Amino acid sequence: MKTQVAIIGAGPSGLLLGQLLTNAGISNIIIERQTPDYVLSRIRAGVLEQGMVDLLRKARVSARMDAEGIVHHGIELAFAGRREHIDLKALTGSAVMIYGQTEVTRDLMAARAAAGAETLYEASNVKPHDLQSAAPFVTFDKDGQSLRLDCDYIAGCDGYHGVSRQSIPSEAIKTFERVYPFGWLGILADTPPVHEELVYANHERGFALCSMRSATRTRYYVQVGADEQVEDWSDDRFWAELKSRLPADLAERLVTGPSIEKSIAPLRSFVVEPMQHGRLFLVGDAAHIVPPTGAKGLNLAASDVSTLFDIFCQVFHHGRSEATAQYSSVCLRRVWKAERFSWWMTSMLHRFPDTDAFGQRIQQAELEYLVGSPAARQSLAENYVGLPYEAIT
Repeated sequence: MKTQVAIIGAGPSGLLLGQLLTNAGISNIIIERQTPDYVLSRIRAGVLEQGMVDLLRKARVSARMDAEGIVHHGIELAFAGRREHIDLKALTGSAVMIYGQTEVTRDLMAARAAAGAETLYEASNVKPHDLQSAAPFVTFDKDGQSLRLDCDYIAGCDGYHGVSRQSIPSEAIKTFERVYPFGWLGILADTPPVHEELVYANHERGFALCSMRSATRTRYYVQVGADEQVEDWSDDRFWAELKSRLPADLAERLVTGPSIEKSIAPLRSFVVEPMQHGRLFLVGDAAHIVPPTGAKGLNLAASDVSTLFDIFCQVFHHGRSEATAQYSSVCLRRVWKAERFSWWMTSMLHRFPDTDAFGQRIQQAELEYLVGSPAARQSLAENYVGLPYEAIT
């Protein structure tokens, strides 16, 4: 088997890159170790930056998003018993789109099938080889056969635990990491949203987030200890805890119901440098993780995809193989800004186990300054809607 770009991982970043390449006439094959149903079962992000929305439109997979997605012009911060509106549109001229990662993945799968592009699901023992040579390849097992895929380049879109980053010698990369001493307990429920915009709540009992997937499906989170087990949280206990952390007016109109899905996600910040090794390029969670507080995980993956797609167009359409050297530096400039924003949002809104009375007052002062300063509001807004993508030169 041979293709121009081998893509490891059929999550949204791998599928989006594949769709853009297919539309541009650049051959690609995606290798995925899980089944399509398993990939679709992963409940993840739902806030799309304007840059990702534009990229999905560029990939010609936006019809359902444009019809069913919910455009949000602002967010709310809740603290000290009150709510403050941050008008994203007025402050930046941009907005965000509420459209679940599962739906993005579903749309991309459908588009890839319609285009006749090849995705090899349930592939095991996937391994990239000869990454520093001009002829890398990927080996894997599929349907009882050991197969080899020859290619010009490899895109590692297989997440934090995937084989792509693990295939790079440890001495060739450097990692930066911060693990937070808490997680997010989240539930998905078929209930109407408590508010028309996302609400980020700072409370003495811990952080809470009111989010949504549609006008009838909601996603709520509460901060829990790192040692908590999801089995210890009944639906009733979750709803009671969420209500206790919201301003009274929101708590009174919260509609509860049975959860469809419930899970605890640990929080960490993680970056690997560089994001490329020879002809292997790390994309999305394979290269960086952010706490979900700033809604940057999926959006950072999309900006990686945009950069890598532009580079591959330079390589295959214009013979500019030297453009590949820009990938890591261009991506990392945006990655670290998003890491900073996500760390800042997490630090401002969560209760840390070692926070003393002084630390709590500083946190309160940070929130008061933020909502009272037009410049601080604009800084939050421009980071939340997403910093611009950097062009390849």
